[in-house]
Amino acid sequence: MSKVLIVGGGAAGMMAAVTAARQGDEVSLFEKNEKLGKKLFITGKGRCNITNAADIEAFFRAMNSNPKFMYSGFYSFTNDQVIQFFEDLGVQTKIERGDRVFPVSDHSSDVINALSREMKRLGVQIYLHSEVRELLVEELSDADGTEMTVSGVVLASGKKIRGDSVIVTTGGASYPSTGSTGDGYRFAKACGHKVTDLLPALVPMEVKEWYAGELMGLSLRNIEIKITDGKKKLYEEFGEMLFTHYGVTGPVILSASSVVGRRLKQKELTLHIDLKPALAEEQLDKRVLRDFESNHNRQFKNAVDGLFPAKLKPVMVELSGIPEEKKVNEITKEERLKFVRLIKDFTMTLTSLRGYNEAIITKGGVSVKEIDPGTMESKLVHRLYFAGEVLDLDAMTGGFNLQIAWSTGYLAGLNAGQTSGN
Repeated sequence: MSKVLIVGGGAAGMMAAVTAARQGDEVSLFEKNEKLGKKLFITGKGRCNITNAADIEAFFRAMNSNPKFMYSGFYSFTNDQVIQFFEDLGVQTKIERGDRVFPVSDHSSDVINALSREMKRLGVQIYLHSEVRELLVEELSDADGTEMTVSGVVLASGKKIRGDSVIVTTGGASYPSTGSTGDGYRFAKACGHKVTDLLPALVPMEVKEWYAGELMGLSLRNIEIKITDGKKKLYEEFGEMLFTHYGVTGPVILSASSVVGRRLKQKELTLHIDLKPALAEEQLDKRVLRDFESNHNRQFKNAVDGLFPAKLKPVMVELSGIPEEKKVNEITKEERLKFVRLIKDFTMTLTSLRGYNEAIITKGGVSVKEIDPGTMESKLVHRLYFAGEVLDLDAMTGGFNLQIAWSTGYLAGLNAGQTSGN
């Protein structure tokens, strides 16, 4: 029997604990918060999008960083296995739009409670209010040479806990109020690991234009966005977005932030919104012309009600350059075509990402070049494992990031308990 110490009680940590304990290992989990799974509790707007039901290749396409590293992880503990894992623990699941998988109850607490019950059943020792200050690392020598080996943890109280292996599952830097304050990065650096540049990801973005505030609270569905750097297209997606007092958010914007974030940190980018992507410009012109013909004696501002949500109408009227009091029958073809182009290419200037307080995940982390992808063990320190968001792994929204946590946590738990026999 091996003694496995796990630092961090989030998704990856709890999965690692269950996996190791099911092998008969003695498992202790240290969580600095007052309860487990604080970040897991708020995922999926509190509903917990546990994974995605798409084929496994979709997971690699959804990853923004180091997809090849996850080959062993995704195939060792697949999305189907994750669904079955939770079904076996009594969490019934359902599949929604975009193949997103949720608990039937729509309560993330059911996922956390299921994991907690299983850990209790398996005898996992859970220590809440127990912050780990540092890792115990020793230099051991034998006939083959010298190697660094982890031998335990030091709590904030100063107490030393010895173990055969340590799994670090402390999360990233996003939502620091949940306890994700970058402890794992500090541990990794102290052990000689490289931590790649960190950035908020799956995060809203700020814009320069005055009309963002005017549109606050407006949700647009079935639109298409494109983000460009000059003439170069960086990102394109169809879906839903939302305006805020500072800028833009919503599914397509959050996904875009993970792709363009590093570029946006260096310079402003342009957001192009096609408000009517189902219509080609010529088709849209015919639609606008019909609206104008049926309202030919009305003022322009009163002739476009059918084209936009009420909140968007005054902004589009102003940006069109057509005087709002102008009679529709006086609008020139050039003015109309300019208006059509505005609908097909409504632009805003992206200036920056919002902060970690609003980021769903962290981009960057412990370099996966120094981690064994088949076991999650450090290549620098024997018996030390990393799993979950602390690693330089991130993906789009849709349950893919939690699958990374489950898969890497599973591999770490599976292998950490085997170290005493190595």
